[in-house]
Amino acid sequence: MQYLRLLLLPFSLIYGSVIWLRNKAYDFGIFKSASFQVKVISVGNLAIGGAGKSPMAEYLVRLLQNRFRMAVLSRGYGRKAVGFRLVDIEDTPDLVGDEPLQFRRKFDNITVAVAEKRVIGLTALQPNHDVVILDDAFQHRAVKPGLSILLFDYTQISNPLVVLPAGNLREPFANRKRAQILVVSKCPAEFSEAESEQVKNRIHPLSHQSLFFSYLNYGNLVSISSKPEKHLSAIEPRSTVFLLTGIANPVPLLKKVKSLSRDVIHHDYPDHHTFSTKNIAKLASEFRACPSDEKIIITTEKDAQRLQLPELLELLKDLPVYYLPVTARFHQADEARFNKLIELYVEGNI
Repeated sequence: MQYLRLLLLPFSLIYGSVIWLRNKAYDFGIFKSASFQVKVISVGNLAIGGAGKSPMAEYLVRLLQNRFRMAVLSRGYGRKAVGFRLVDIEDTPDLVGDEPLQFRRKFDNITVAVAEKRVIGLTALQPNHDVVILDDAFQHRAVKPGLSILLFDYTQISNPLVVLPAGNLREPFANRKRAQILVVSKCPAEFSEAESEQVKNRIHPLSHQSLFFSYLNYGNLVSISSKPEKHLSAIEPRSTVFLLTGIANPVPLLKKVKSLSRDVIHHDYPDHHTFSTKNIAKLASEFRACPSDEKIIITTEKDAQRLQLPELLELLKDLPVYYLPVTARFHQADEARFNKLIELYVEGNI
């Protein structure tokens, strides 16, 4: 498949040229980038697919929420509504998108909003907030963030640095220069100096950029109904796990689940997939037909937002369906340094 994609290189040259012209138009002021007095932190990535932007945005919320008036502003990918909207806990993914809804239900002392035009969103949020996190906004150059965090997925770090469609990059690798902070996400929890040096040579941070390494930390299993939480140790090697995902890169999660159980049945769907009654009926039917005495359905926290429709919950009624929360953690040598950089920016000291 990788070799077949090389046949698309001529189209990548065309796509890359268009992106280059667009960025130059912003660089030279032909297209305008709006600046704001409120502190704006952009979290994004160069490649398509999940690089762990949501866990990183949540990390920033946890770091700052008790000291500053915070908001998270997202495009609300996949929603059918348009325009600026404050996200309410009773909203649906159709209205606001799954990730904004996840933020809203998880953090009750911040504002969560969606707007496909971030300038409009920031204009509305600026008067009553100290910090706004822009989720998935590295390519959204209509806004000039005060601080830009660019993520690189460790599990994809060896992929060719080629733009779409032959490669996976949304824009040329050289454009990483716009970020002040580079974070390699989804690293192994145990990460040697030699490994970090190898990745550093691959990314080649520029003189104005700080490089950090993070990994994913999995929490307790949380029921989508009212059942008590389960520790991951409740999953035994003989358990059968039905894994339901609609995320861009399920590989790290699949690897984690397979480290716990020898029998994993993966129902894999595209990123932000809208689960249909047919999808969930198939899952429920397979689960009930499974002869295993120990069996469980596991999904992601983002996917769980899209399972809350009454017709889907009815199909899953009485089944043990849990989502597995994930948080971003920095390796010990990087955590204090990263936190300090963020705090200095928000406090106005850099």
